[in-house]
Amino acid sequence: MDVVDGKNVLLVCGSLRGRSLNRQVGEIAARTLREMDGNLRTRWLDYADMPYMNQDIEFPTPAAVARVRAEVMASDAVWFFSPEYNHGIPGVMKNLLDWLSRPLEPGSEDTAMKGRLTLFSCAGGGAKARYCAACLEETLAFLETDLVETMHVQVALDRQDYTTDVLTLSAEEERALRAQAQLLADRLAG
Repeated sequence: MDVVDGKNVLLVCGSLRGRSLNRQVGEIAARTLREMDGNLRTRWLDYADMPYMNQDIEFPTPAAVARVRAEVMASDAVWFFSPEYNHGIPGVMKNLLDWLSRPLEPGSEDTAMKGRLTLFSCAGGGAKARYCAACLEETLAFLETDLVETMHVQVALDRQDYTTDVLTLSAEEERALRAQAQLLADRLAG
């Protein structure tokens, strides 16, 4: 994990697709953070190899889960970028959050997400992934994360975005993403 003045940001995409439009939003956010502070580094979380959450295999912790938890706990902030699948959080991201919500040790109340500084942005059709955003806000609050209080950026995707796999942000969306990045940078600066 890259470090910035002892701080680092982990980026998580709710789509595993190589040309994910939400990952493109995340790339813009990462670039924006670097512009705000040249020392600021980000890293994408690779979690495609995580098994389905199952208490029967919870302990000993599967290697992929232990690796992902370690990356999350080494971060000072986690920024989620997610599409909306069927009016909710994509299954792969929900599985990730379910694993991150579980105790680190049997009987413990400590989790990888508890107290972690978090924020999220969602990109979807004309509804701007509003149902996913509502689910993420509720889930991250339930996980007792330190959710950056803001109007979470929601990007409207149009037919051209979907057919070309190239994201185009409006000026308003760019300003909103920059404002969200500034809020995170300010929180990290203390």
